[in-house]
Amino acid sequence: MNIGEILSDAVAYPFNNIKALIIYAILGIIASIAVGGSLFAILLSGKAITNVFASVSGIVGFLIACIMFLLISGYELDILKFSINRRSDAPGIDPTRQVINAIKLIIVNVIYYLIPALFALVLNFLLGNGILTKIIIAIIYFVFTFAQVMGKCRLAESDSLSSALSIGEAIGDLFKVGFLKLIVVLVAIVVLIVIIAVIISLIAGLNSIIGSLLLGIFAVYAVFVINRALGLLYSDA
Repeated sequence: MNIGEILSDAVAYPFNNIKALIIYAILGIIASIAVGGSLFAILLSGKAITNVFASVSGIVGFLIACIMFLLISGYELDILKFSINRRSDAPGIDPTRQVINAIKLIIVNVIYYLIPALFALVLNFLLGNGILTKIIIAIIYFVFTFAQVMGKCRLAESDSLSSALSIGEAIGDLFKVGFLKLIVVLVAIVVLIVIIAVIISLIAGLNSIIGSLLLGIFAVYAVFVINRALGLLYSDA
């Protein structure tokens, strides 16, 4: 697919799956409420009378928030998978598998960002903190940042942690997709998101409740668009 086709498909995808968009938004709201409730419980825990109740409530709220965020991350991976397979529908909710895949994604993210950090430490030790070292480290971080995107796509496609952590193959996929194509698509999406976010922020200045609601919905919309675009890009790898 060319860049124009990817962008137009990604922008329209959430509107073609309104039900999934609403479900995703509800999960986000539940997570936000759980986080808010947990923080409130922590504040109450300083009072002896409510200490036990607040502590238990805080722990329960934190656990619910973690489960919701894991479920959401797993759902994002399924959006990627559907997009890689060029399916126009949206995935359903499969809690067990999606939570497990979300945990795998956390492992993938940690490793893809840990490796360049270790490279940076070694290079600083061997070469010092000169301009050459900084350039090399910047290049390494650049490659691994985009390789992580490919690793995420590989995980979404296969549900396999070993496939996602095949860093050499992920970098190979990056070259197949094309650095320039990936950057252009991501920049175009970011520009679109920023423009719409600014407009919604102006609305929020007139009415905070409506503005907050629109920002929440738009945040979900943006996640759908980004993962749809990445999946379509990877489908060309």
